[in-house]
Amino acid sequence: MESWMLMAFDSTQQALRAEMLFEYADIEIDLCPTPKAITAGCALSIQFPEEDLAFVQQIIVQEHVEIRGIYYKDNHERYISIEE
Repeated sequence: MESWMLMAFDSTQQALRAEMLFEYADIEIDLCPTPKAITAGCALSIQFPEEDLAFVQQIIVQEHVEIRGIYYKDNHERYISIEE
């Protein structure tokens, strides 16, 4: 089973921009509602395979995409920021 990461945003504009950039880069993504456990200014988040994390981070930096954070689910179904 593939592990997925979740990226949250503070604006819908940045979420849709990231969606376009990731699709153009041929990264498998899923646009989904932001979980209530994650505080963000935007109701949209993007899920992507954990194996694409480095590529996704590279795109975010190169294209100056503003994000709230990148998260993974732990064994207790809690969202943990990768920066923690």
